[in-house]
Amino acid sequence: MKISLPILALVLLTFCRASAQVDVEVVMDQEQFLPSESVPVAVRVTNRSGQPLHLGADADWLTFNVESVDGFIVMKNAEVPVLGEFDLGSSQVATKRVDLQPYFDLKRQGRYRIVATLRIKAWSVETPSLPKEFDVISGAELWSQDFGVPIPAGVTNQPPEVRKYTLEEANYLREQLRMYVMVSDPAGSHVFKVSPIGPMVSFSQPEVQLDPLSDLHLIYQSGAKTFTYSVVNPDGTILLQDIYDYVDKRPRLALNPTGDVVVIGGVRRLKPGELPVVKLPADLPPPAKP
Repeated sequence: MKISLPILALVLLTFCRASAQVDVEVVMDQEQFLPSESVPVAVRVTNRSGQPLHLGADADWLTFNVESVDGFIVMKNAEVPVLGEFDLGSSQVATKRVDLQPYFDLKRQGRYRIVATLRIKAWSVETPSLPKEFDVISGAELWSQDFGVPIPAGVTNQPPEVRKYTLEEANYLREQLRMYVMVSDPAGSHVFKVSPIGPMVSFSQPEVQLDPLSDLHLIYQSGAKTFTYSVVNPDGTILLQDIYDYVDKRPRLALNPTGDVVVIGGVRRLKPGELPVVKLPADLPPPAKP
């Protein structure tokens, strides 16, 4: 069947107008990552069509393509899960957050480019975002140690699994050093997780200690007179993170009489949820009558 040029032009014009009425933008809080580190991405969808959109019902309503700017092929492990229905009214903005790391092979250093494509099934329209670029950079190893993963309660006659903690520093944007902890197999060929700890100073010497549960306790200097204390479990999850100020004595790790790893010296900063609530006079109950 032949399609006349006027009809084809009308179809293309309708497609372009529909695409222009919905804007798709890829947003990233940072643009440099270590190999195997989580790559969180937010996709911002803005509806200017004048009518509500129903999105998220199909597995392919939002898809991602990652390619290397340097020319090598990026292997895709699986589709990024995006299911979850919602309605987006006209003049409204919705944000979908995903982690690309489990679904693309991002172990190789280099520059990468992301494009997110929105599919509106009711209109038979696909709207791609502008490309968003980021870098996978190398880190410098500061310390590493093999450890045995504790066996779950009730499990017997099973040899312990051996993993490795590695502390790395990376020069983020060539302006700021950052500390990372990586959990891998002893050879480093399989990475379970890479977790960013926080900024550090160039002369900081991290102090580490493993407890009986094989949790990693880490303290290092992160500012002129501040120290960051973190606890990381064998899966690479950060269990605790506190900031200590250098007051009188430098904060450091030690064992208490029960064998637990604790921080001695310095003063721990209170977190927002730990600060006392100050009530205004108007919020106080009236004084009791004698």
